[in-house]
Amino acid sequence: MSLDEKYKHLQNILSDFNSAVIAFSGGVDSTLLLKVACDTLGTDKVLALTATSPIFPSYEIEQSRKLANEFGVRQQFVDSGEIKLNDFVENNLQRCYHCKHNMLNRFLQTITVSSGVLLDGSNLDDQQDYRPGQKAVTELKIRSPLLEAKFSKDEIRTLSRQLNLSTWNKQPFACLATRFPYGTRITTKRLQQVDRCETWLRLHNFSFYRVRCHDQLARIEVGYDEISRLLDKTLHADLVTTFKANGFDYVTLDLQGYRSGSMNEVLPATNTL
Repeated sequence: MSLDEKYKHLQNILSDFNSAVIAFSGGVDSTLLLKVACDTLGTDKVLALTATSPIFPSYEIEQSRKLANEFGVRQQFVDSGEIKLNDFVENNLQRCYHCKHNMLNRFLQTITVSSGVLLDGSNLDDQQDYRPGQKAVTELKIRSPLLEAKFSKDEIRTLSRQLNLSTWNKQPFACLATRFPYGTRITTKRLQQVDRCETWLRLHNFSFYRVRCHDQLARIEVGYDEISRLLDKTLHADLVTTFKANGFDYVTLDLQGYRSGSMNEVLPATNTL
């Protein structure tokens, strides 16, 4: 199908619901889903549910609030509480499954029958990487309209741009737990450490970035075209000072540049859901 046909298909899927609850992070996918749901059903028939937790960058929570206000849609915040789950903090290969299952369960417990069906922003590209969280979506029977309409990530960005959404070129959303190698215990202190360092990169206008935490070593990923900026003498000195002040003994630059899911690169090819 063409993009226009997929867009119409998405609208048709949403129009079958009397009302809808969107699992809304403020990322590229959930923002498009929320926008189309509001346009199709009306803002009075849509609720945006947003999880709050140390695993989410502080900036993202505020951005989700601004987007919800822009759309004129109701937003409710839910403490997802996964930082209290041993299955999550131990950070094994099923961390994402336990996190997603817990968060979606809390969402389901929050909404009422009159609130509508819970929908999430999963899409075709989510089936290409190691994504244990998708198992939770399937088990809990969460509807994924973007996936049902066969939207790829690139198509989501293209349609978002056509609809004048500010998120169309936003870097992929991923919780801060993805910054740690599997087996590294996740703590609130470590999450805040990474959050503060990534905030430095955001405030210095890097478009795509991650701070991967390897114990006392920070491995910085930025867009390949932005790597040279980090070698600027003044910027470089400020970065090192900031990262060390936030608890890192060593600060390194990944010459491969930013790529989503780089912590999964060391996993055996046999890992599946």
